Amino acid sequence: MAVGKEILTKIRSVQNTQKITKAMQMVSTSKMRKTQDRMRLARPYAEKVRVVMSHLAQVETEHKQLPILESRENIRRAGFILITTDKGLCGGLNANLLKKFLLKVQEYQQQGIEVEVVCFGSKGLATCNRAGLNVVASAVNLGDTPKMEVLLGSLTEVFQRYADGGLDVVHLVYSRFINTMRQEPNVEMLLPIGHNVLNEISEDEEYGREYKYEPSPIAVLEYLVRRYLESVVYQALCENMASEQSARMVAMKAATDNASNAIKELRLIYNKSRQAAITTELSEIVAGAAAV
Repeated sequence: MAVGKEILTKIRSVQNTQKITKAMQMVSTSKMRKTQDRMRLARPYAEKVRVVMSHLAQVETEHKQLPILESRENIRRAGFILITTDKGLCGGLNANLLKKFLLKVQEYQQQGIEVEVVCFGSKGLATCNRAGLNVVASAVNLGDTPKMEVLLGSLTEVFQRYADGGLDVVHLVYSRFINTMRQEPNVEMLLPIGHNVLNEISEDEEYGREYKYEPSPIAVLEYLVRRYLESVVYQALCENMASEQSARMVAMKAATDNASNAIKELRLIYNKSRQAAITTELSEIVAGAAAV
């Protein structure tokens, strides 16, 4: 029964793995609900900042003088803010995102445009190091709760470089949360800010009165632009974390189901080998008795 013992060992090994994947699935389910709530709570703040900023941009015609709102025709250097996970075991979430990110980087490199990357998450940082990309700042081990103070240093560097002319365009790369079963890799332009953000206000958001801003409308607008950009990055980080927990829950559920199927197949093989061994022993006993 040496073969039977080996099969039993495999069954126990798969069962132990199944316990781990089941536990990870339950943990991801619990964290997924928290990350989704955090993602939804972050949206109203960013939307309100956008509305006030839009009103200021329409009232104050000098807003185009702000360096961070300038749009450059000739792109010589592009920046990326890459948001990935710190841990794996979340299906193809990081692989799909990094594939789209590297294709965009390749497009710029083929045009002779230099690329600089800011990485949030160890998976993206490792990929950029392997690809030999210029990583100007990074933050890893972000935990389950995103903290803005961890991101501020890197974001300030990016925004200041854009205002000083060191970067001509900045892209934000993250996994957009659609629903529990679907997450999409997303590459969107963060800077320059689109005209739809500054110049369009829906009918429900129109201001019916004039407001006074202190110390000046331009100073308030400059402050709001920074807060708006930070809120967009924070919202992207929240969506990426929600995508991570959802993808990990689905991946661990699939792994648990696959382990159950593997255990069933191994038990079937074990029973067949055991029956074959018993049949062989009975045949030998019968043959021995007939010979006597």
